[in-house]
Amino acid sequence: MSDSQSDRWWRGAVIYQVYPRSFADSNGDGIGDLPGITAKLDHIASLGVDAIWLSPFFTSPMRDFGYDVSDYCDVDPIFGTLADFDALIARAHALNLKVIIDQVYSHTSDQHAWFVESRSSQDNPKADWYVWADPKPEGSPPSNWQSVFGGPAWTWDSRRRQYYLHNFLKDQPQLNGHNPDVRQALLDTARFWLDRGADGFRLDALNFAMHDLQLRDNPPETKEGPRTRPFDYQQRLYNQGHPGIPLFIESLAGLIIGHGDHFTVAEVGGEDADREMKEFTRLPGRLNSAYGFTYLYAPDLTAEVVREAIAEWPGKDALEGWPSWAFSNHDAPRHVTRWGEGRERDRLARLTMLLLTSLRGNIFIYQGEELGLPQAHVPYDRLVDPEAIANWPLTLGRDGARTPMPWTGEAPWGDFSVVEPWLPMDPEHLRLAVATQEADPDSMLVWTRRMMALRKAHAAIRTGSIKVRKTPKALLVFDRIMGDETVTCAFNLTDAPIAWQPDDAELRILAAVGFEGEGVPANLPALSGYIAI
Repeated sequence: MSDSQSDRWWRGAVIYQVYPRSFADSNGDGIGDLPGITAKLDHIASLGVDAIWLSPFFTSPMRDFGYDVSDYCDVDPIFGTLADFDALIARAHALNLKVIIDQVYSHTSDQHAWFVESRSSQDNPKADWYVWADPKPEGSPPSNWQSVFGGPAWTWDSRRRQYYLHNFLKDQPQLNGHNPDVRQALLDTARFWLDRGADGFRLDALNFAMHDLQLRDNPPETKEGPRTRPFDYQQRLYNQGHPGIPLFIESLAGLIIGHGDHFTVAEVGGEDADREMKEFTRLPGRLNSAYGFTYLYAPDLTAEVVREAIAEWPGKDALEGWPSWAFSNHDAPRHVTRWGEGRERDRLARLTMLLLTSLRGNIFIYQGEELGLPQAHVPYDRLVDPEAIANWPLTLGRDGARTPMPWTGEAPWGDFSVVEPWLPMDPEHLRLAVATQEADPDSMLVWTRRMMALRKAHAAIRTGSIKVRKTPKALLVFDRIMGDETVTCAFNLTDAPIAWQPDDAELRILAAVGFEGEGVPANLPALSGYIAI
């Protein structure tokens, strides 16, 4: 990262993700909304975070719960109005919170006016705004590309007598990012929200924004690994990661820079994510940060997983860019459940918050993570997520990470709403409610606030360099360094004690999980860790 970036507000920031449908319902319809978020911003500010990221609240038929946008420049009525958004921005800024919003540039809803016009004929003004192609001679789809959500990525449209591309649901047709008019329309969308006070963007599925114009077939995947969908059987060489995407990013970054000190972060998934994240963030003139699914999809948290992630972003190249990390979000089962089977859940929640706090880069906290919420149980007849329904019962699914936020322990809905919510409130979550933890000085909520204060108090943790120590393989130890300050972070992520004594055994413990005392133990207990100086 160049010196000109070192003092930017977002470098090392903690960003709290809000999933609007499930945060707070202000009008009694069982669905969270923008006024509900505004009313609860004091809770977020009390954590000591720097910004919030709002998942989509735009006009949408909600086939993919907001990631199928039918109007980029308006608020869906279930979430409120543009005036409600303006009020949220004003209150957040008064609390010194930045507001980052989602932008979905790879696809729209099939109900977007652009697609309605595009599908009407092969020669209308927006005919080339989406990815259309003729069938192969025998009538099959133009390529073998598979959808993330299962099945072919092509759907036949009888009006145009062509196939259209959709990398996700068939209700989410793929925009043609090669079309300069499309790119300009997306830039206009960004300008609209910047002018309304947004402090930056999280860019959804950005590596899908352009496709191979020759529509070449993807080769089969040869690497070993779990395969639960047709999408997993291919190397996605031609329907994502196009080399033209960084050029669009540069146009977008140029627009954003003209509006001040804003933050941009790309979501990048897939086997080639690390390379693409570096391409998208390579300075100067591209995005500020990117995150992938290193931790979000990791079936277990091990020292090796963390070391490999650190090695991908060593910070030694001045043009490298800046990473972001998340353990949980709306697209992945909550990590306390993914990594906590058969373990003491509260201890794991505290240890993973300690680890997240110590990582180099920006960190994201997903709503409820500050409470240590596990994955909620959602019975099959209450599932609404198309991916969860398609893969039931093989995966935990996304619905269990999207259930309502428990504000009080009062049954049945924890003060999220006065009526039954769109997804059920897990009774286990009521026990971990905000109000309950506020009254407990030893709660996970209080621990989270302590971790955020610790990160903010030490520049070495927030923005310093990182150096991994040589230790027994199962042990993770690294130093965060800034100037004369070195902070040592050590973690035993296993279920057995590990004997290890650092050379600098006089370290003073700043925070620890799994043991008590001011000194560093010679044997690090199972599932334990510390930050020391």
